[in-house]
Amino acid sequence: MENARSSEASVLEPCAEEVEKQLERILACERVNLPERARKFLRFVVSETLAGRSIYLKAYTIADVVFGRRNFDAQSDPAVRIEAGRIRRELERYYLMAGPGEPVIITIPKGGYVPTFERGTSFLEDNPDVSPAVEPGGVAIPALQPLADQAQSKNRLIKGRIAIAGLAAGAVLAGLAFLLPDLRSPPVNNGDGRATIAIDRFDYPADDRDLSKISQGTTDELIAKLVKFKEIVVIDAAAAAAEGKPSNARYLLEGSLRKHQDKVRSSVRLVRQSDNAVIWASNYDTDLSIQSALEAETAVAEKIATAVAQPFGVIFPSDAAATGGWEAYDCTLSYYGYRRAMTKTALATAQQCLTALTHKYPKDATSLAMLSLTNLDQVRFAYKLGIAPQNESLEQASQLAKRAFVIDPQNARVLQALMLSYFFSNDIPAALDAGAASYALNPNDTEVAGEYGLRLSMSGKWDTGCDLVSKAVSHGAGPGGYYEVGMALCAFMRGDLQAAELWSRMSDLTYNPMHHMVLASILGASGKTIQARKELDWLNANAPNLMPNIKREVTTRLARPEDQDKILSGLRAAGVTFTENPISN
Repeated sequence: MENARSSEASVLEPCAEEVEKQLERILACERVNLPERARKFLRFVVSETLAGRSIYLKAYTIADVVFGRRNFDAQSDPAVRIEAGRIRRELERYYLMAGPGEPVIITIPKGGYVPTFERGTSFLEDNPDVSPAVEPGGVAIPALQPLADQAQSKNRLIKGRIAIAGLAAGAVLAGLAFLLPDLRSPPVNNGDGRATIAIDRFDYPADDRDLSKISQGTTDELIAKLVKFKEIVVIDAAAAAAEGKPSNARYLLEGSLRKHQDKVRSSVRLVRQSDNAVIWASNYDTDLSIQSALEAETAVAEKIATAVAQPFGVIFPSDAAATGGWEAYDCTLSYYGYRRAMTKTALATAQQCLTALTHKYPKDATSLAMLSLTNLDQVRFAYKLGIAPQNESLEQASQLAKRAFVIDPQNARVLQALMLSYFFSNDIPAALDAGAASYALNPNDTEVAGEYGLRLSMSGKWDTGCDLVSKAVSHGAGPGGYYEVGMALCAFMRGDLQAAELWSRMSDLTYNPMHHMVLASILGASGKTIQARKELDWLNANAPNLMPNIKREVTTRLARPEDQDKILSGLRAAGVTFTENPISN
């Protein structure tokens, strides 16, 4: 029996050659944003572990060999811990984007610097007699399962899991629409009047060959990242000019490069071409002594793409009026305007616009996804909107998301809508599959990152999910104060009640009565019953229908019983009495 277990363990452990190949695959990935010192760190700890010298992997050794620092004091100097944390986050991010096809999983568990090596899910699926692998480092790796089995379940369009095939650097979802023979290879129509952005090549001194290459590289990277935002249309201004065609774009993104020794400054601005108004500008500095030119180009392009095209970003201003003739853009502005205001009137305006647009352009997947989200909001934000949550709204949201997915399965906004419709239908595995696919397609979309992070967290994967929510907050994602409540939950679940209260008060407490409920629970758990009572009084006055249904709402949003108990225990301490059979609205 012991021999059998030993044999099985040896099968589960990848050999040194497999680990080394996986390490090179990770470091060669253009999406892995690690400076040279971190790469040297990772190579060192992997090679030492493979050589059987992991016992010597201490902060002092790493500082000496990797950083070249003698007399290192790990107690007062956090340099090694900080670098290790950066590597852990990049490894998690890599596997989130790469999907299930990776043959070897490399992680560095917290509390030390010794890496672990495990087989990926692709190996285990090919060897079903081997025990299932443990999820590496809390990273949710989507299962490779067919979208649906038409022979067994013709009435379930996308009830099975999303098939994620080879989600690597290009993040390509392949071959999913074949499941509906009558919809095979449907023509995609992006609608009419979507916001257009022409990307011009960055200016640079004519005699600087290095900046010439960086200019072209940054432009190419920027175009590649912006096209993943389906709410906009991206035009290569240089290519259009070479063909003698005006871009006719609504916006022009232009920039310039300057260099002093190893420092490069990228100055960029977004111009509205109708009146030449500069509506946004920023500078980005890179240091070529610690980054390669390729790394610098990628980093700058990611920051620009996120700032310009993320939901609620530069081209979706809060005070925008109708643009006149830009139908899809008008509806997008209407949708984000509603999400900021969160009123029944704003919701009706956005739904009316999106419904008319999708009737006119039935193959516009992005607008279908937004319409799906407005229907879903009638369930998840029902108490804020002052309406009764209805199963019909959730079903409509689900059908719209599935319809959009058949049209465009490589659309991050569509997959976001699909993720949320699955989550609130209590199909957590399918929701996380869709979320992983959405994030892999466009990791620079901060709303995708934030919403996926919330679903990971609320399904019990707090470490990984909270990292993504933190990323969304740091980039100013969503309506102001929206993701801060997620950070409050993250702090609450790890037992940091002081941070939880601070984050909760930083959230927009009027955006959703559930935010007040979270704060009441935190205050109750902290023993601040008088303050908690004030939150409950607010809920009784402003969302009276929520109070009899709090238990149901908590269990709908948090998948694990232990997480539900933490919130409910805090509410009990605040003075809430729960009924066994909640009253429905």
